[in-house]
Amino acid sequence: MADRGVVYIVWGDKVMDALARSRLSLAKVHPELPVHVEILRPESSLLDKSRMHRLTPFEETLFLDSDTVVLDRLDFGFEMAAQHGLAVSICECPWARRYGGLDGDVVEYNTGVIFFNQKSYHVFDAWDACGRDIDSSILFYQGTSVVRMPFNDQAGFAKAIIDTGFNPYVLPYNWNFRPMWHRTFWGPIKIWHDYSDPPAEVVAWTNNQANAGAIIQFGDLGAHRAGPQAATRG
Repeated sequence: MADRGVVYIVWGDKVMDALARSRLSLAKVHPELPVHVEILRPESSLLDKSRMHRLTPFEETLFLDSDTVVLDRLDFGFEMAAQHGLAVSICECPWARRYGGLDGDVVEYNTGVIFFNQKSYHVFDAWDACGRDIDSSILFYQGTSVVRMPFNDQAGFAKAIIDTGFNPYVLPYNWNFRPMWHRTFWGPIKIWHDYSDPPAEVVAWTNNQANAGAIIQFGDLGAHRAGPQAATRG
């Protein structure tokens, strides 16, 4: 078993272009890291992400969604996972109560970038156990109409963190940057998480800010792109 590597999970061939982009970006920054791509049957779903700890051939794993672009070294993420068992960023929407099966102030994490090792495998087991039973549907506005997303994997992950009492190391959102919602930032963007390509100025910014002697500065992507509004459950 290799000590450290990266795992992708894909469904069919619809995301192969995005996967190729992500792998190329990873190879530029971390040419030493081996990659394992797990292709699941089309009838499987995002809920099967909870099995990533059973699919990895590595002792220390970074899981990446296929729509990610690696822009800077990720050693710190692996180091924090080695210490804590799990390193992850809070979701762009931090309130897990947007799911039907959760309430209160439960924190939602984004499962598109996860550093982990065997210390946290029981969290993934708990995620797998509850992911298909919990109501993970989301209500949101599409224009003026309220629509429902039938399920999402992140509800089960949030519940598993609570159920196991596990304390992951929380990485800043630069490590899982979602430009649809994140518009401002400080320092380098480690991982761009979107099907759009990172703008050239963002790449140049990160290259500058990643230098050890650089003065950390504030960045702004400009006007926010319109996204779905949250809807309340009444």
